[in-house]
Amino acid sequence: MTTTFIGVRHHSPACARLVAGTIAALRPAHVLVEGPADMNDRVGELLLGHDLPVAVFSSYRDDERQSGSWAPFCAYSPEWVALQEGHCVGARVRFIDLPSWDPALAERENRYADAEQRYADVVDRLCAAFAVDNVDALWDHLFEIPDEDGLAERLAAYFDLLRGETPASEGDERREAYMARWIRAAAADAGERPVVVVTGGFHRPALIRLTSGAAKDTGDAGWPDVPALPEDAVGGSYLVPYSFRRLDAFDGYQSGMPSPEYYQQLWEGGPQHAADRLVGAVVGRLRGRKQRASTADLIAAGASAAGLALVRGHRHPGRTDILDGLAGALVHDALDEPLPWATRGRLRAGTHPVVVEMVAALSGSRVGRLHPSTPLPPLVHAADADLEREGLSGDRTVTLALTSDDGLRRSRLLHRLRVLGIPGFNRQRGPRTGVDPVLDEQWDVTVHEHRLVALIEAGAYGATLEEAAAAALAGRIRDADVAGLADALFDAALCGTVRLSDQVLHDLDAAVGTAADLGALGRLLAVVLTLWRHDRLLGTAGSAPLGTVIAAAQQRALWLAEGVRGGTAPAEPARIDAVVAVRNTMVHAGRRLGLDPQVALAVMRRIAEDRDAPPDLRGAAFGFGWSAGTTTGVTEAGAAAGAAGAGDGTVHAGAAGLAGGAGPAGAGGAAGAGDGTVHAGAADPAGAGGSAGGGSAGGEVADDPVRAVRGAAAPGTVGDWLAGLFAVAREEVLHAPRVLDVLDELVSGMGEAEFLIALPALRQAFTYFPPRERETVAGHLLARRGLSGTGRSLLRSHGVDPVLVAAAADLEARVDAVLIREGLLT
Repeated sequence: MTTTFIGVRHHSPACARLVAGTIAALRPAHVLVEGPADMNDRVGELLLGHDLPVAVFSSYRDDERQSGSWAPFCAYSPEWVALQEGHCVGARVRFIDLPSWDPALAERENRYADAEQRYADVVDRLCAAFAVDNVDALWDHLFEIPDEDGLAERLAAYFDLLRGETPASEGDERREAYMARWIRAAAADAGERPVVVVTGGFHRPALIRLTSGAAKDTGDAGWPDVPALPEDAVGGSYLVPYSFRRLDAFDGYQSGMPSPEYYQQLWEGGPQHAADRLVGAVVGRLRGRKQRASTADLIAAGASAAGLALVRGHRHPGRTDILDGLAGALVHDALDEPLPWATRGRLRAGTHPVVVEMVAALSGSRVGRLHPSTPLPPLVHAADADLEREGLSGDRTVTLALTSDDGLRRSRLLHRLRVLGIPGFNRQRGPRTGVDPVLDEQWDVTVHEHRLVALIEAGAYGATLEEAAAAALAGRIRDADVAGLADALFDAALCGTVRLSDQVLHDLDAAVGTAADLGALGRLLAVVLTLWRHDRLLGTAGSAPLGTVIAAAQQRALWLAEGVRGGTAPAEPARIDAVVAVRNTMVHAGRRLGLDPQVALAVMRRIAEDRDAPPDLRGAAFGFGWSAGTTTGVTEAGAAAGAAGAGDGTVHAGAAGLAGGAGPAGAGGAAGAGDGTVHAGAADPAGAGGSAGGGSAGGEVADDPVRAVRGAAAPGTVGDWLAGLFAVAREEVLHAPRVLDVLDELVSGMGEAEFLIALPALRQAFTYFPPRERETVAGHLLARRGLSGTGRSLLRSHGVDPVLVAAAADLEARVDAVLIREGLLT
């Protein structure tokens, strides 16, 4: 009995030929292949007659992690050839590696990833010794272009040198120990017949050591057990169509061999055939893209490639010989990026367009196709049935009325496919938030060539579209930052997935509880509050899980807001919007969710009085207290006490009982003022009582707005402060004429230089008023000056930027000052 170990580089035609020849010559009893052992009962699926390339896709999901990996096969993959040739000679063919979900492979998306990266130093020394750019050129020079004589010995020496004394990782040691058990069992079962083992070259030296001499006597007997999935996990392996584009290292798949179309031709006809086809493919692609490729250029490219091959010691031009020759003949400009075959990985931005087309020609466009008898995961059949039942299985444009049961059901189906990343389902129109006045959707549905691949891979999430979409969204929520949570939750609503698991709620709570960006958290709070309040259409109104998110986000937002520093920092709309979201939460959800208004009011009062806080946040915090004192939505019972005492149309904060009632001072709060200001003196937040003079201890929720506006009148910060105020308390400002009067006085009293400083931020602040309300403000200013006309006439654009006008006036004033100083102007 003999065991023959063949170390290979994945997707190498030279290695594939060696494997085929060895199996044909030895006719072994067993052919053992590096691959997922949990596929051994289904090896027959690989022999059905697929159009290559295909891949084994393996998935795993539990409460802690989710992963997916691929084991791709093309016609020249040594592992694929081993399966096919072993079957032809009657050998028992088995995969001998751990399942892809095993922790030893948990971080690897591609089982057949190159091991050269593990011993880069050795590869670099070899590349320097042979004067080549990288491992791909080295491999071609040593193995793909030369004759096959002595190939097995050269490969063994190469991999022995690369592995050397390099320590393997703990995961590789576990894998090699497991593969060695299969090899020992096969050797014992084969008797006098040979065994052939085909694995990555990195593992070959260790497997020889683990299965020779004293290492054989390990006490294990029989075939190894295949590890089973943990009880709380789901997963499986299925064949999927693959493509040369996904296989190509230039497009990010680090499996080793780039340019799959070139190596396909090398496998089919040898180096000279591949060289000829390569030139033809490049020229055809360039001419198809209207790029210049003259006969003279091709003659020059051929001569250059032949010369390079001769200098490099190649009997036939290799891949890099031809590419270098073509680049020299066809690229006439200076290159901003190195030629991609001189490096590895994805094409870089700025790569010359001719070079891009050359690489694409070598990559090829082949797409695999599974045999019709190939088993598929349940999700594929479920999705096909759902689409057929809803009349969405073909190419079409559909318009769905979300107000109808049929339209809503079909919408949820399409959104589930979209969330799972299934190509061919594109929404052109529809609601973007929970309160959009959009009651229909328009979708473009097409039968995309990659739909089957995507559905098979999405099968890792569940057996039905509803289950799979829920699991995919749970993963997004687990991995998202706060900015991504809002989108994920809205997608959950669109998919009809509003019942969130305990684990998802825990992930949401953790994400919100560690949020550091007040603006992003405010957006999340606004979106979730909108869904919770209004969206009966999508079924999220009053959702208990969303209520939990709202309460957590409200608490975190208050904590973050109080920690913001920057006494002169410019306004940030996202930060202001966060305070608006906190205010809306208290107004519209505080009572139902059991949120304590006193906590929010106390935080906002501290921020409003904190000179180290940014001015926009101070203005917003003041507006929060003002609007809370005059907004009837905070508590219904407090409404009866509001808007009394002044007799001049203003609203008094002192009259609103925040927690359900008005105190004895009630509606008369500081009624003697009569000056149009908004008073907090009689505010009684607890609803238990107060005094007309100053309210209960800690009960005031806002100071006199007139006094507050005057206190914020510094030209460099007044606009930012007002931006916060207007965003949060816009209605209160509009109904407080005295505040508008004070603003008019302050702006009118500014000098030219001060006005120029304040103007940009003031313009930004007034954008918080809608056009009709800006007209109201403008009309008030006209009336105050005894002028006739409407606010609209004052706001009409005159085609001149007011900032430019102010800058010109400032310049004129400074010029006049200089002239007067020099006695040139009286």
